[in-house]
Amino acid sequence: MSTTPFAGRTVLVTGGTSGIGAATAQHFARLGARVHAVGLGADAAAFDAGLDITVTELDVTDRPAVDDFFGTLTELDVLVPAAGVTLGEAELSPEGFDKVIAINLLAVQYFAYKSAPLLARSGSGTIVTLASMLSTFGSSDGPGYAASKGAIVQLTKSLAQIHAASGIRCNAVAPGWIDTPLLESVKTVAPETYTGLLARTPLGRFGDPTEVARAIAFLAGPESSFITGVVLPVDGGYLTV
Repeated sequence: MSTTPFAGRTVLVTGGTSGIGAATAQHFARLGARVHAVGLGADAAAFDAGLDITVTELDVTDRPAVDDFFGTLTELDVLVPAAGVTLGEAELSPEGFDKVIAINLLAVQYFAYKSAPLLARSGSGTIVTLASMLSTFGSSDGPGYAASKGAIVQLTKSLAQIHAASGIRCNAVAPGWIDTPLLESVKTVAPETYTGLLARTPLGRFGDPTEVARAIAFLAGPESSFITGVVLPVDGGYLTV
């Protein structure tokens, strides 16, 4: 396998300024891609030196701003709409629920819509969305997040059918518990929950954001050329228990 399978390719990662999104942006750049990392907190985004990553401050729910951003793109081969949020019990309110749906679901659909012409022109365009373990399980303290991620699964399968004739493949990854600041906050606030999550994970550890990024790159690359409409768990076996 080539060490730079995305050389000459252009990748757009939303939520690319932190967490799994930032790890994904950096991983694609290491594989030779030109990467656009968009999201909030762009000034604080940090990547290894020498990588071809352009960072842009962008609210993914601001459609006029998104339209303006796409007006600057002339080519695109891979879309990874990774921007997402969870508000915990605030999602029990209509306002909190609506905010999560707007970011986690509606913005994904809009980015896919705006990307489609460029991805079709690519000849081998791909979309890789981010589902979740909560695509499978409900959540008493995160109903908006669970609902949005369940919808992402069905949106991804639908996009796979819609865009197949244009040569665009659409897949999803479903991360388990990944070692991010969010998980660290669980350890601090609810240590028993943290211990329980670790005990339920057969591999006996939490995932690293780069491990999710590798799965995304696989689904976006030539090694998965006959795969579309799938949801790939990256969870250390969490779903098997």
